[in-house]
Amino acid sequence: MTTIKDVAKHAQVSVATVSRVLNNNGYVNEDTKKKVVRSIKELNYKPNAVARSLFKKESKTIGLIIPDIMNPFFPELARVVEDVMNKRGYTVILCNSDANPEKEAHYLDILKRKYVDGVMIVTNTLEQDHIKEWELPLVGLDRPLEHTVPSVYSDNIHGACLAVSHLKEIGCHHIAHIQGPLTIANAKQRYQGYKQEIEKNDSFQEDLVVPGEYQWQTAEAAAISLLKNHPYVDGIFAGNDVMAFGVIKAAIKTGRKIPEDLQLIGFDNIFMSEMMHPSLTTISQPIDEMGKKASELLLSLIKGNASVEFPKPFKATLKKRSSTLQV
Repeated sequence: MTTIKDVAKHAQVSVATVSRVLNNNGYVNEDTKKKVVRSIKELNYKPNAVARSLFKKESKTIGLIIPDIMNPFFPELARVVEDVMNKRGYTVILCNSDANPEKEAHYLDILKRKYVDGVMIVTNTLEQDHIKEWELPLVGLDRPLEHTVPSVYSDNIHGACLAVSHLKEIGCHHIAHIQGPLTIANAKQRYQGYKQEIEKNDSFQEDLVVPGEYQWQTAEAAAISLLKNHPYVDGIFAGNDVMAFGVIKAAIKTGRKIPEDLQLIGFDNIFMSEMMHPSLTTISQPIDEMGKKASELLLSLIKGNASVEFPKPFKATLKKRSSTLQV
């Protein structure tokens, strides 16, 4: 592998001169600079990224920690972040934590050792002590972090209210909820919005709320049990689209037709929602806007702006498709 010493020898200059050319730091006359650049090209020299990051106090890399790479919502979000960051000259290191706090802590430690310039994280387990110890730019994504850290997420309560309200408007009288893990803030908020909307003109039935854990297999099993025990259920609000896919499978296995016998709404509007049969009515999160906003916030923090705006939650919207009746 070509080293900076090889370049200096080829160009017949000192290592310090090559370093000044590489880092655009200090005076080098034009003829010497051209010799160094020519040698770099001829030898196909690639500067050591870690060494340069130590010298310049930046690595042009950021970390993105997500909890479940199998959930299509997070790769979609990651793609937006990567597109924005790449245009600004940054490389994104993607880490899948499996929502495991030990893995999150491990990744944060590894990213710090790799001299990343900042991190975006989707988490519900990061504690204030970890945040204080981190010391580098940090932005929360999809879920709120501590009040000291800017976070980008949707108004989950409003989105859940939209879902239940729509099911009521199209004639559903017994609306169930497939719930995400209550350890996750947005799952709690979606449950809260569901309950709030139900209680506007009906009595709340706790037994119509079943855990789906944000996984389609768990949601399928929960929905089969729900539909067998409560055959009168005519509408279901699933806390994310992946769980809604499990409900579609459950409906087939229990002989329920969607939307004729059972109407269904998910949450997220991942790209697979339109590919399903029937296509899924869902609460759409503005994934592009969220990813861009989180990227802008992190870049601002990296530049040393300590007074960044703490954004308001993004508004989710209803996306009507074939899993609910069109009226």
